Amino acid sequence: MADYTKVNLKGEVEDQAPKFELSPEMEYRPGRASLDLQNSGISFFGLAPNFRVPFGHTHNEQEEVYIVVEGTARLKLDDEILHLKPWDAVRISKETMRNLEGGPEGAKIILFGAPNAGSGDAQMQPGWWAD
Repeated sequence: MADYTKVNLKGEVEDQAPKFELSPEMEYRPGRASLDLQNSGISFFGLAPNFRVPFGHTHNEQEEVYIVVEGTARLKLDDEILHLKPWDAVRISKETMRNLEGGPEGAKIILFGAPNAGSGDAQMQPGWWAD
């Protein structure tokens, strides 16, 4: 018998943004636990129009890939800002500081990370991206 797990990221994974008082401007649905992932992580990330995440972050172990599936976004990576459109994919090394901002119509993004280093892997820096 095949070994797999099927989950709808939007319908079956709890939005974590309200727990951090970031809703309704942000939606964050991490699928790692629901999918029983052992070596990677995947999440749905939604941003309201022009909403900037209030912190930047790096990782100790995990590199990430961000894929815009709808809308547009700006992604700050260290001192560079990238403008992203649907189906742009960006790989980000673990030590690169990153942050996202939704475009004029907002953005829907799939985040993929590996290896699965657990919840203590991210190093947050509040207010990192300030104009």
